[in-house]
Amino acid sequence: MTAPEVVAAAWVCVRERRVLVVRADGSDAFYLPGGKPEPGETHAEAAAREVFEEVGMPVDPAALRLFTTIEAPAHNRPAGTRVRLVCFVGPAGGEPEAANEIAELAWFSSAEADRCAPAIQRLLSELVAAGLID
Repeated sequence: MTAPEVVAAAWVCVRERRVLVVRADGSDAFYLPGGKPEPGETHAEAAAREVFEEVGMPVDPAALRLFTTIEAPAHNRPAGTRVRLVCFVGPAGGEPEAANEIAELAWFSSAEADRCAPAIQRLLSELVAAGLID
């Protein structure tokens, strides 16, 4: 039997060698803005919708391009659950502000990896390897 898997789409926003992360109400870990696709929605459409809902920044799904797909243990899910996080990069308008279920947003370098969910820790390593963050 295979482990349960959560598929989510997320947006990677890097500014001044730091990546935008968010923490939802009741969560102890930071994630990328993003979430699960709704029926009939592409991963890029899901990422754009979730970014707007969580941080209020308009993102055009057609302007997003795949950065990486990360598989990792899912945070705050039953033991054995995995997450497949489809990560996009692309332009957005405005400045991020926490909205809806988002309690806090921050700009992290790899030094804050221990405050992130496992998939985001892996993403931070990929961003460092790509020379995008410290």
